Parts: sequence; structure tokens; C-alpha cells
Amino acid sequence: MADFILIGTPGPTELIVILLLILILFGAKRIPEIAQGLGKGIREFKKSVRDVQDEIESPEPKRLKETKDKEKKEDSKNG
Repeated sequence: MADFILIGTPGPTELIVILLLILILFGAKRIPEIAQGLGKGIREFKKSVRDVQDEIESPEPKRLKETKDKEKKEDSKNG
């Protein structure tokens, strides 16, 4: 009949093998450093995505809003 390969999430055995390979390749001391760098990268990526979404969804550009806020502050100081 039809032959096809099912690709899904790795099972527990595959995850153990992957973790052991990572441990052998990088060593126990480097794994926390790698995880920390990966976490920072993910946080920066999410922040960038949020910033872009905010700019897209915002009815007025951020720079225009900032200049209006500065003008209001200057008017309140002068008035």
C-alpha cells in the first residue's frame, strides 16, 4: 500500500539519547552556559516580536507619540 514516514515528537528513549549526546559533546560545565545563552536569545526574540506587534497595532507611530508627549511637557512648563 502507501509507504510513508511518520515524523512526530521524539519519545523518551530518543530524548535520553539526545541528552547523552549533548552531555558528551559539550561537557557538564558548558551545558548551563549554553542554556543561559539560549534563554537570553529567546527572551530577546520575544521582546523584538512584541515591539514589532506593538508598533503595528499602535494607531499612531511611537516617535510621533513621543514628540507629542515632549510638546505637552514643554507647554506645561511654559504655561
